[in-house]
Amino acid sequence: MVAQRDSRGRSRAEVLAAVLTVWIGAVGCVPAPADRAKSLVRQHREEEAIHVLEADLSRHPEDLEALRLLIRVRAAAGDFRGAQAGVEALERRLPEGDPSAWIELGHAYELDHHFEEALAAYDEASSSAPLSAAGPREGGMRCARWGEAGEARPRLEEAVRRGARDAETFHVLGLVLLKLGDLEAAREAYREGTKSDPKEAENWLGLATVSVAKGDAAGALAAYDAILERRPRFGPAALGRAWALAKMGRKDEARRALDHAVELGAPAANVARQRASLASP
Repeated sequence: MVAQRDSRGRSRAEVLAAVLTVWIGAVGCVPAPADRAKSLVRQHREEEAIHVLEADLSRHPEDLEALRLLIRVRAAAGDFRGAQAGVEALERRLPEGDPSAWIELGHAYELDHHFEEALAAYDEASSSAPLSAAGPREGGMRCARWGEAGEARPRLEEAVRRGARDAETFHVLGLVLLKLGDLEAAREAYREGTKSDPKEAENWLGLATVSVAKGDAAGALAAYDAILERRPRFGPAALGRAWALAKMGRKDEARRALDHAVELGAPAANVARQRASLASP
């Protein structure tokens, strides 16, 4: 039997395949509930976003991304009781010892600038999961961002004791210790950070800063060399390298380092000051 064909000469099977292709493409273009909710929040339509997320969760209670987002959106809408209920629902769905529900509540409070409540939530995340570094790390990182170095230090140090070994944690801990004036502890934190991720330069920059603060030109030179090895076009490191060489009495090398700093776009005023210092007896 000959297959029937349409006006374009396509068989019924071919037409059906084309329709399915279009339908699948259209379905694929429909944004996920979390994406629709985020779009609504950007339009300041929080209540609609809440309805989208609640509808999704009624059908798919296992959608943890939607539940996490619902906590934040409710907080952004000022519904902290609803956000707390979401935290309790999320906590029931997470493995035992996972503190991320309380961390979500902390983020939710931060959205509305309730910083004391946010810190209390991060501390609850820490105490509710004593084997996890996530709670004290999050609390310490947020305190550091708020400029509360004294509050950040014990939390970040606790996170390290619990096993946080990433370069970012050590870098922020180093910044906090530097701000508190504990140069030796800052140096140790930055050193650990360089071991955590040998490719990144931020902890080497921290080591350079500590060395400059201590007047340790040799230490600064080693750190600036390490930075330039990782970020060859970083002008401030070339400028710092010139400073260290000058402090060590290696003036010809310092002048060449300054020339290199100029090539990398180092600030002209800083270069001029160092040139003037090199020219003086």
